[in-house]
Amino acid sequence: MSDTNLGNYRIEVPDIGEGIAEVEVVEWPVNIGDQIKEDDVICVVMTDKASVEIPSPVDGKVVAYGAERGEMMSVGTELVRLETDPAIANLDADAAKAIKSVEPVAEVVPEVKEASQPVVETKAEKKAEQKPAPVMAATDSSKTVSKPIPNAPRAEGEKPLAAPAVRQRAREAGIDLRRVHGTGPAGRITHSDLDAFISGGNSSTATTGKVPLTNVEAIKVIGLRRKIATIMQDTMQRIPHFTYVEEIDVTEVEKLRNKLNAGRSESQPKLTVLPFLMRAMVLGMKKYPEMSSRYNDVDNIVEQFAAAHIGIATQTDNGLMVPVVRHAEAMDLWQSADEIKRLSSDARQGTIQREELSGSTITITSLGPMGGVVSTPVINSPEVAIIGVNKIVKRPVWQDGMFVPRDMMNLSSSFDHRIIDGWEATLFVQHIKSLLETPATLFMED
Repeated sequence: MSDTNLGNYRIEVPDIGEGIAEVEVVEWPVNIGDQIKEDDVICVVMTDKASVEIPSPVDGKVVAYGAERGEMMSVGTELVRLETDPAIANLDADAAKAIKSVEPVAEVVPEVKEASQPVVETKAEKKAEQKPAPVMAATDSSKTVSKPIPNAPRAEGEKPLAAPAVRQRAREAGIDLRRVHGTGPAGRITHSDLDAFISGGNSSTATTGKVPLTNVEAIKVIGLRRKIATIMQDTMQRIPHFTYVEEIDVTEVEKLRNKLNAGRSESQPKLTVLPFLMRAMVLGMKKYPEMSSRYNDVDNIVEQFAAAHIGIATQTDNGLMVPVVRHAEAMDLWQSADEIKRLSSDARQGTIQREELSGSTITITSLGPMGGVVSTPVINSPEVAIIGVNKIVKRPVWQDGMFVPRDMMNLSSSFDHRIIDGWEATLFVQHIKSLLETPATLFMED
């Protein structure tokens, strides 16, 4: 592990366990030339399930990286090289073994999360995901011109003559060639004419005081974003989605929700529409148990669960995550609301546990008041159904011979068409609709 002549110390990619053969480098907290101490974090890597901080087993100076951010490395290859005192390199060779049992020390990524669902990233990774330096410098957009644009030097409808290179340059500069006076043969516009037009403040951009932006920023897709992209592509290629949208009148549910919130105690969380929807889904899955399933399409086995482990898509600073409300079938409205609040808070604060991000049997995805009219949620594989909640809006509805204002909400739900037939999916959503439109029935069925 060390070179006694140079005092170099090789730190290898550790064997993190779980059969992982390679990792992705997502952050270098140290720079080449930095002096570090034993146990300082030298690199953050990502596996299929977690972000892992790798500490240094010795003091030393960083002299070389084994890979750049975003690159994959195999277990056992050189991760980083340190320059150390030769005596330290000799005596502390066994210290490197300490990193062989490194455990994840921060937030974790759910086992497999799909389209509408979130994934977890470490605080270190959050820093790594900050915008990288652009590969092309932006043009200077601070200069503006104030001189007025002169009248067009040619009759209306007359096309300007110019070489292709001149036309291309004019397009990039946002200049209308019809306004440029040409000094070439037959009034042809030359590069010199274009230069004179620009230097004279006659650019078409002078009317707005702005110049066109031509900078291009290249951002490498690494870490969680790369993992999400891979999962999304795989999910959409493997699973034939059947999406069904239904409009639901939630006026009565909203009245009940507001009444319950007005009388709640300080210890009780504020009710949203989600606990009511969860209750309706629990009752619906008793009638249509195939909705609470996970499909292993390798072994062709569908696991159908009596329990309702409902994933709740949650937006965090690190991206979307899907905490799981376990055994929702055993909870009342207040307990469901309290569990949603706890899990969402932990997800946003980055303190959620790995086991709370996996094992869901069906997922709810909601964008809250920004939910739009219709969405096309992507199934959270290996589940077979996902319920998408759109925003609640007040609309005129024809009722009892007149138009009346009602609170309306769409459910946009997707199903794995390999397991769930379209007719079954429709019946399931219609059952949820019936329950929510007559909320007393939410507490009558058991």
